[in-house]
Amino acid sequence: MLNKLGLCVYISAFALMTASCSSTSSHNESDGLESYNRAVYKFNNQFYKYVMKPVSKGYRHITTPTAREHIGNAFSNVKEPIYAVNHLLQGEVVESGKDLARFAVNTTLGIAGTYDVAGKGWNLPKNKTGFDDTLATWGMPDGPFIMLPFVGPSTPRATAGLVADSFANPVYWATANDANIHDKVYYPYVAANAVVVYESGMDVLDDLERNSVDFYTTMKSAYIQNRNGKASDDTVSYDFGMDDEEEDY
Repeated sequence: MLNKLGLCVYISAFALMTASCSSTSSHNESDGLESYNRAVYKFNNQFYKYVMKPVSKGYRHITTPTAREHIGNAFSNVKEPIYAVNHLLQGEVVESGKDLARFAVNTTLGIAGTYDVAGKGWNLPKNKTGFDDTLATWGMPDGPFIMLPFVGPSTPRATAGLVADSFANPVYWATANDANIHDKVYYPYVAANAVVVYESGMDVLDDLERNSVDFYTTMKSAYIQNRNGKASDDTVSYDFGMDDEEEDY
């Protein structure tokens, strides 16, 4: 089997070189890759328009807001071990323990994570983090703004974090030893997770696109502002990357 840890290290090293060698400083709005980024943006826009949006609307049509909340909780609960690993790598042992406690409580008492019992009854609020944050803690610069096919806005560090977190996903490891099961379980999980994430932000994206002269520029600016706010612990109310909550390959 392919050494996934080695691949993660390779991708992280590549991201570090890209971020370090780029003349674009972290968290600014210059766009040295604009031609490439706009080409990928156009591709993504067509994919969202003709694939993601119809499927997401169908998902919304056949579910209630309450059902979508519980489904979203379940997908989020799966990622708690990822948060735990990354909090540990960031030196936050107590937070890592809380993540594991949330996972245990919500998986059992919360009926496979569909109810956030830990957050509402046990005073264990969700504290999302990922390998992107871990790399930032270790001193890796963010690097230039880039658009990823299917995923959307990103940076070299965010891309490395996305890939590493995907390999750390419990669903990935639970199915990794059997290629047949892996293909039948993991990839449908990834697709379903993407629909859940896209549906939750679909209205915001549509509204901003309608009110934008250049939606690519708006999306880029919002994404960068979101990362600036995250770095300074400010509250930011929007995020255009499919790699945040969703974020799984």
